[in-house]
Amino acid sequence: MVRSLEQRPVTGGDENLRVVELRTAVSRLRRQLAAHPAEFPDRAIAEDELAALAAMTVDGAVDIARLRSSLLLIAGAIGSVSALARGLSEVRAAVDGFGGPPRGRR
Repeated sequence: MVRSLEQRPVTGGDENLRVVELRTAVSRLRRQLAAHPAEFPDRAIAEDELAALAAMTVDGAVDIARLRSSLLLIAGAIGSVSALARGLSEVRAAVDGFGGPPRGRR
């Protein structure tokens, strides 16, 4: 199977640590979101995108463009909920650990 540069299995030293960091940050934010008592219009979007990120960390196929897209959707969905700001920052830092989009797509 041929994979693009954007979607590749992550294995080995540093890359594996990035997946663990992402998995941990996503798990923490999912728990915080589940415990947050207030309903807000885009909560389901945030939950769905966090589930997608969690799935990516399980199968090892990390799609950097998809990571960034999910991060934007999550930030848009919960960005105004101050109680979730720290968890969101941790997810962003973990996504940033995978680098930016390929050249020409910024």
